[in-house]
Formats: sequence, C-alpha cells, structure tokens
Amino acid sequence: MKARVVRRGEPLQAGLVLARGVGPLQKGAVLSAEDAARLAELPWSELSVLAMEPGDLHEDEAGRRLAASVAGEGVSVQPLAMGSWPLAARHRGLVEVDAARLAQLNDSDDLAVATLPDGQVVMADEMVGRAKIVPFVTREEVVRRAEEFKGVLRVRPFRRLRVAALVQEKIDDASLAKFRAALEEKIAFFGSELGEVTRAEDLVSALRQALGRGAQLLVVAGSKLMDPLDPVLKALQSAGARMEKHGVPLHPGSLMWLASLEGVPLVGAPSCGLFSRPTAFDLLLPPLLTGVPLTRKALAQLGAGGLLTKEMAFRFPPYRPGAPRGEL
Repeated sequence: MKARVVRRGEPLQAGLVLARGVGPLQKGAVLSAEDAARLAELPWSELSVLAMEPGDLHEDEAGRRLAASVAGEGVSVQPLAMGSWPLAARHRGLVEVDAARLAQLNDSDDLAVATLPDGQVVMADEMVGRAKIVPFVTREEVVRRAEEFKGVLRVRPFRRLRVAALVQEKIDDASLAKFRAALEEKIAFFGSELGEVTRAEDLVSALRQALGRGAQLLVVAGSKLMDPLDPVLKALQSAGARMEKHGVPLHPGSLMWLASLEGVPLVGAPSCGLFSRPTAFDLLLPPLLTGVPLTRKALAQLGAGGLLTKEMAFRFPPYRPGAPRGEL
C-alpha cells in the first residue's frame, strides 16, 4: 500500500482507502465511485488515503480470515463490530488458549488477538476473544502466516458425568444435607449428575462400591493432609489409588488433593464446609468435568494467580445468574 494525501481538486479514484473519516464516510472505508462523487459535495481541503497494491488486503477481509483461523472447536466468529471480530462460545464450557502459539501469532505489528484467560468458565454465546487487524490495510503474507496458527482459542464442553461423594467425617444429618445440596447445585451447573453422598466409615470399600456403580468422578471430604497417618490417605494407598498431587498451590484450598483409581479421578478436601463458598474446589471442578485429566504439571501451574481474593472472583463459575461468581 502507498499512503498519500489527496488535495481538493485532484481526481479521486474508486478503491482508495480513507485513513481518516470525512462526514458520513468512516475511516477505513474503501471508496466507491458513488463515495467519490459524494466527497465532492463535502467540505474538506485534503484527504489521507491509502492506495492498495497487489498482495494487499483490506482490514475487513484480513480480519475475517484471522478470526476464522483463530476460532477453534467450540468458538464461532461473530459479525464485525467496533473494528474487530468478536469470538463467542458456541456452548457452555471451559476456555482453552494455546498461549505460546497465540504469542507467536501476536508477534506482528499488524495483528492483535485478545482472549479471556485460559481455564475461564463461560456460558453459551459469551464473548471469549476478539481478532483485529491494526492497520486499515495489511499484506496477504501476514494473514497467511497467521492462518498457520489455527485453533489457538477453543471452548471445551462439559461432559455429563456421574459424580459420587464420600464423607469421611462424623457430621449430623442436617450438615450432610446442606453439603449435598451445595454440591448437587454446583454439579448440575455443568450438566452432570450427583448420585450417592455416603458417609464412608470403610473408605476402601466405599471407593470400590462407588466405582462399581459407575461413578466417573469421586469427591472425598474429610481428609487431613498434614497428618501422614490420616485414614483417608492410608485408604487411598490401600485401594491402589495413584496420587497425582498432594496439596495444590491455591488459597483458600491448598489442602486439597487429586488422585485417580482405575482411571477415575478423585478429588479430596479437608472438610465438606469448603463446598459452601468459593475455594480451590471451584477451580478444579470445571476441568474435571470436561473429562480431561488434571496432571501434576497443570496443578503446579495454578500457583500463578492462585491467591483467590475477591478480585479473582471472575475465575469462578457463575453458578447462579445475578449472584457473585462462585457463590450459591
């Protein structure tokens, strides 16, 4: 492209791109023959324009291609708005951003793709990102390079899983009912179903029975990680469970653990009272309910941003419309 100034009285050609708006003609507009005739009736002394050359792409076409390339599974491209292309969630799910590849894509003076944070819980049709071409005109090779980074933004849907809960504490019926109601509401938000909520005096047997009844995720309440002789930890070992992470770098909720038994994930916490307010549990539950295993490496990386103050509430699921995120 070539940038130049057209002074009044000089001929105006169709196909020029306005670098600055004039009257009803907005900046970035590609002049048509009708626009050129209209400009003759408007007050101006000079125009800043861009003359497109072979291999140039207008921002509208380039931005559409950029957005289509960025949008991976579960993401749709919305109509151009406010100079950029909105990217929306096709369904309720978990935002997944390939941050390293997105940084490579954004290492350009002509492109800008911004997204919600990786791991964010979103609703259907919620905006998860925007794709924009910075100048009014860019080059074909710039867009082709960007198209190599396909699907850097995705929304992974939640799976409908059968969830069971085992309580390794002596609590009264009212407390157990309260625990069940809170957990059931949270599980239902993701489209899964809470089945049995059992007081488990013999945890090894209870684990086996829950698996035998088809549980695909097990929640265990009542462990005390600080005690190496804790009955829950001993039961997990006896049952043959594989401990993925003993404690997680999140606060509140650092005394949680994650394990697996016969391929079924187990998540544990020191007290069922944790489930009545937003804690680390509310950050671990969404990825678990996508059916993707949480690895030790992924859990270790939660420490950056893991101080769960009120200002971090945006990270929690919006369980109830109109209520603060993470709260019931």
